[in-house]
Amino acid sequence: MNKNEKFVITINRELGSGGRTVGEKLAAKLGVQFYDKALIKALTEKYHLSVEEIENLKGRNHSWWAEFARSFMLAEKTSKTMYYDLTPGEMPDVLTTEDMFDTEKRILTDIAENESCVIAGRLGFAVFRNHPNHLSVLIQAPMQQRVERVMRKQLISEEEARKTIKKVDQMRENYVKKYAETSRYDTRNYDLVISMAGHSIDEAVDLIMQYIK
Repeated sequence: MNKNEKFVITINRELGSGGRTVGEKLAAKLGVQFYDKALIKALTEKYHLSVEEIENLKGRNHSWWAEFARSFMLAEKTSKTMYYDLTPGEMPDVLTTEDMFDTEKRILTDIAENESCVIAGRLGFAVFRNHPNHLSVLIQAPMQQRVERVMRKQLISEEEARKTIKKVDQMRENYVKKYAETSRYDTRNYDLVISMAGHSIDEAVDLIMQYIK
C-alpha cells in the first residue's frame, strides 16, 4: 500500500479485540477519516438511502459523499458514539437485507473513491478486494481478553459477555459467508493478521504503520 496515493485500509476484527479502536487511532495517525459499518448502517437507515437514491445524488453532484458527510456532520464525533455493531436488545442473528448490503457497499466504495480512509467492518476485505491501493487487516485476541474487554465496555457480567461474543461471532461469520462466500477466519483474505495477545492498542497501530512503511 502506498500512503502517498489515495488508499483504503480495512480493519476486520473480532468483538472485544480492540480492533475498532485500533482502526480509529490508525486513521488519526495517518490523518484520514475513520468509518465503521455501524455508522454506515445508521446512515442508510436514518436517511433512507438506497442504491437508486445514491445514483441520483451522484448524477447531480459527482462529489456527493463529501458534501453529504459535511451536511450531516459525519465526522469523528459521530462515529465515536458507536462502539459495537451490537447494542442491548438487538437480535444479532438477523442478517442485513440484500438492499441494505448493496447500499452500504455503494457508500463504502464511493467514500474510497473520494478520499483516503480507514474502514472497520466485517466485509471490508471483500468490498475492496480489487482496489488498487488497499490494505486488509484482521485483528484477533484470545477469548479471555475479549471477554474482559466486552465486560468492561458494556458493563455486563462474564456470562453475558461470553453469550454476546458467541452471538456476534456467529452473526458476522454468517454475514461473510452469505455476501462474500468465504470465511472471515480465512487468513488468505488479509494482508496482515494481528493477535492482540499481550499487545496494547498503540502497539498494534505501530505494527500496521511499520507494515505500511
